[in-house]
Amino acid sequence: MSTMIDAAVAALSDRVQGFDGVAKFVIPGEGAIMFDAGGVRAGDDAADVTLTAEADVFQAILSGDMNPTMAFMTGKLAVDGDMGTAMKLGAVLG
Repeated sequence: MSTMIDAAVAALSDRVQGFDGVAKFVIPGEGAIMFDAGGVRAGDDAADVTLTAEADVFQAILSGDMNPTMAFMTGKLAVDGDMGTAMKLGAVLG
């Protein structure tokens, strides 16, 4: 795993507890982060929804500089799977 993924997991572990569903956030070239009832971890398992964004977009979402919904609407964030779960994750991240 990359240092970016490790740092994101550490930062998100406090913000995301017992996520209702299974989501994966993929950052090409870096790896993937899983969100589920167990919390946040690095991994690339099956998920209800997979979100994909470049590293700079992911960082902007985490820092609050970019709204996840706007990132999706402008094509900077791809969503594959259950949109309801994606919206729940977006609310937690943004």
